[in-house]
This record gives sequence, C-alpha cells and structure tokens, in this order.
Amino acid sequence: MLCTIIIEGKEIRVKSHSNLLWVSLDNGFFIPNLCSIMDKHQPYASCRLCFVEIAGRPEPVTACSEKVHDGMDIKLASPKVTKLRQVAFDLLLSNHKLDCAHCVKNRNCELQRIARAEHFKLRGRRFNKIDLNLPPDDSHPLINFDRNKCVLCGKCVWVCQKQGSSVLDFAYRGIKTIISTFADKPLSETECNSCLACTSVCPVGALYLKSLLPGARAN
Repeated sequence: MLCTIIIEGKEIRVKSHSNLLWVSLDNGFFIPNLCSIMDKHQPYASCRLCFVEIAGRPEPVTACSEKVHDGMDIKLASPKVTKLRQVAFDLLLSNHKLDCAHCVKNRNCELQRIARAEHFKLRGRRFNKIDLNLPPDDSHPLINFDRNKCVLCGKCVWVCQKQGSSVLDFAYRGIKTIISTFADKPLSETECNSCLACTSVCPVGALYLKSLLPGARAN
C-alpha cells in the first residue's frame, strides 16, 4: 500500500510503513547516519545523527527508527535538528582518534562525508577528548583493527553475526563500551573465517585491509 509523505516540501509516494531514513536517502535527501543497516529490522539508533523533525511531534526523532505514514511532513534541517546532529557528531569525535592524513580511509570516510555535508568541523572542542589508547590489533594476516578509530556503529558486529562467525561483539557498558572479540583475544586467535565483510562495512578506519596500507604488496 502506497502513501504520500512530504520531505522538505516535496511530495513523495512511497510504500507505507517503510523506514523513513532509507526512504529519504532513496529519494535523494541526505540524512547523516553511521549505524543504520538497511537489512537490520531493529536499528541500533546509536550514532544519533539522523534526527529530523516531523510535523505534530513535540521533539525531533531519529529517522532510522521511524516508519512512514500518509501525510507525514518531514523537515531535515531545522535549527533544532542541526544542533542535535552537531552535538552527536562532537560526541563521536570526543573518543575518535583523528589521524586523517595517515588513515587508509582518508577521503573515503563517512565522518568526513558527514562533516562536508553538514558543515561540521572535524576538530570540534565541545567535549573533552577521551583517549582510549587501545593497542591496534595487526595479528590477522589480512585485517588491521584499530579500536581507537571505532565509532561504535555496530555494523561489523552485525555482519560478523550474519556471516556466521560472531567473532566481534559489543563489550562493557557506557563510556567504556568497545567492539571486541571474546576475552579480548587477537583476531588471529579467534574463529574469524577471513570473509573480510567487516572491513567492507566499517564507515571509518577502524577495520581495514592490510593491502590498503602504503607499500603493501598486492597478492
């Protein structure tokens, strides 16, 4: 069943109860997001970047957790929405190791893309910097894992479970949350099947192929 919604004044016919974030992106409306996965039924809604305003709602909502219905009127760039997105972005940066010039994902990084689209600064000073100082894991023959650059989007956890390995998962709680292996073992000592899916979905430079490093030999 189709319904009509309005995004930034433009009427769009879409399937009822579709996910608002993906409907918007599919129709050319950019909404920043890091943790959303199209195939995941229940979104993580953890990055808090996809706020939008819906007419009749008292406060902005996350687009990834909303289903569309007939007559829905959505604003994407109100002052309140922009402020919430900015705060969420600065929070992410507060415990993200910024090393763009030496990062393999430089110019192909979702944080950079969002910063450009939303006119955010990559070196905000709203919150105190939290340095995790976790040792990078380069034990795997094909993959490097630098949790200091992780944004906790959960995409690697989801795809690892989908591939049947379940090597990666969330560990600890609150500000101490990290992505880890069971008992924090090096990747080379886990049951990783080297499908490399985690490196494909990582939006930043936390999980990446060693072959992308400067000077790496092609197999």
